[in-house]
Amino acid sequence: MTTRDSYGHFHADEALAVYLLRLLPTYASSPLVRTRDPAQLEECHTVVDVGGVYDAAINRYDHHQRTFSTSFPKHETKLSSAGLVYMHFGRAIIAQHMSLPEDHADVDLLYEKLYTDFIEAIDANDNGISAYDPAALSAANLEKRFKDGGPQDEDSLFGRASTLIGNVFARKLHQACNSWMPARTTVGNAYKSRADAHSSGRILILPQGGVPWKEHLYNFEQEAAAAGAEQVYYVLYPESAAEDSKWRVQCVSESEGSFVSRKPLPEAWRGVRDQDLDGVMATEAEKSGQEKLPAGAIFVHASGFIGGHKTKEGAMAMAIRSLDL
Repeated sequence: MTTRDSYGHFHADEALAVYLLRLLPTYASSPLVRTRDPAQLEECHTVVDVGGVYDAAINRYDHHQRTFSTSFPKHETKLSSAGLVYMHFGRAIIAQHMSLPEDHADVDLLYEKLYTDFIEAIDANDNGISAYDPAALSAANLEKRFKDGGPQDEDSLFGRASTLIGNVFARKLHQACNSWMPARTTVGNAYKSRADAHSSGRILILPQGGVPWKEHLYNFEQEAAAAGAEQVYYVLYPESAAEDSKWRVQCVSESEGSFVSRKPLPEAWRGVRDQDLDGVMATEAEKSGQEKLPAGAIFVHASGFIGGHKTKEGAMAMAIRSLDL
């Protein structure tokens, strides 16, 4: 493998590109030569970030040539060497990690997710796309506080940098496989069966707590939007795995980054706890002529975004009543 020469500064993209290649058996023990010498480049099996050629058929992955404009499928950011290597080898890396064939749907899903969540930022940085609005930074009068360090052993630093940024990728891959994907399956099953929980389709019940559900719910809703599916208002889940666990009813926010709930729990309940909350609910039911809710309410947050009950049935009753109020 070859990357840029040891007399020039290196960037995050080639450090990550080398790490990604080394995850595969073909490159696991390959020697690394850092050079721009054309004669040496000709002798190399794979060349990354130098050489002025992008041609996967001969394992050349440079992106500095004026004519280069390649981007990852369905993205607009021009690729760096990290993105190039990931585009061609990412599926193989993920498939190897998951012990799945490269054309498996789960591999495709993570291939897109890891690019969006991590690799694209490396591509953007290498192509001079700021993570922050330059005008906003200028208006805030922010300046760099410290100078870069003096000359150091570039080859040694490159190896350390490659391992450092590669470990970030490895952690993201591990988290995606062992947490994100199982959560997606759990939320997906709950989303498909939500009409069984309540005919409105607006209440989703998770079988366990601690499931990161928000991203997945919004994704499933987006996929179902064309069919005119109703948005989910409330998500129910147990606080623990204990048989007698208390249950939470959490409001779905308008968007993943929003603190505004689509339909908060009723105002009269907010900031009230325990017996007082049971009392408020009982008075409300009596005035409206509705059935009294099960006793055992625990709390409703002052903003109305979440509440709790001692039982699943009670939490469900809180959610159903909230739909009508």
